[in-house]
Amino acid sequence: MEGKGFEKIVILPLFPQYASASTGSAVEKAMEYINKWEVIPEIKIIANFPNHPLFIKAFAEIGRKYIEKDKFDHIIFTYHGIPERQIKKSAVQNYCQLNEKCCSKYHSKNYYCYRAQCYETTRHLVKELGLAEGTYSVAFQSRLGKTPWIKPYTDDLIKELGAKGVKRVLAFSPSFVADCLETTIEGGVEYRDMFKEHGGEHWQLVESLNNHPIWIECMEDLVINN
Repeated sequence: MEGKGFEKIVILPLFPQYASASTGSAVEKAMEYINKWEVIPEIKIIANFPNHPLFIKAFAEIGRKYIEKDKFDHIIFTYHGIPERQIKKSAVQNYCQLNEKCCSKYHSKNYYCYRAQCYETTRHLVKELGLAEGTYSVAFQSRLGKTPWIKPYTDDLIKELGAKGVKRVLAFSPSFVADCLETTIEGGVEYRDMFKEHGGEHWQLVESLNNHPIWIECMEDLVINN
């Protein structure tokens, strides 16, 4: 792209919720190349899109086909986890409390809080799908090491649901826009096996957006309107 005379470059990291480890790393890599150019054009970075109407609509449409076809006792929205220290470092005016209260609304003080964005995505999906309170949960997967990661943990939630006698679960993974090891293997296979080990009978993972036409429309809208 260097030297092509572009007046503007739009950088769209494909992570709906902003986190320094994902979105931040993608932007950093892009700028690693661009900052060596002799002429740097206007640059627009799309930092996040946790509540974009078309992003929500696409995920809801994929999940709805399972909800209409089958009966589930509970729905889990499981997001990629990050260490708590990353959340606290990004907090505005020490707003972050890492609890339900501080993530219950999405506003200027938690706009870049990854956890708050995940709850914001969930609220919009719940509304789009018409889910009742008490029929769904939010959790976070893929934690590593001994340092505290954002809670609740997906594996702990699975064990709790099994202990309560929940037999059929539908799982969304809305922090990914394309299927990968953390959706198909961790979310689709490992969590299914864990659920059955703790008394569950049926675990269904909703596939990611991949090349769904509404998601393609969403990306177009994000770029054109920026």
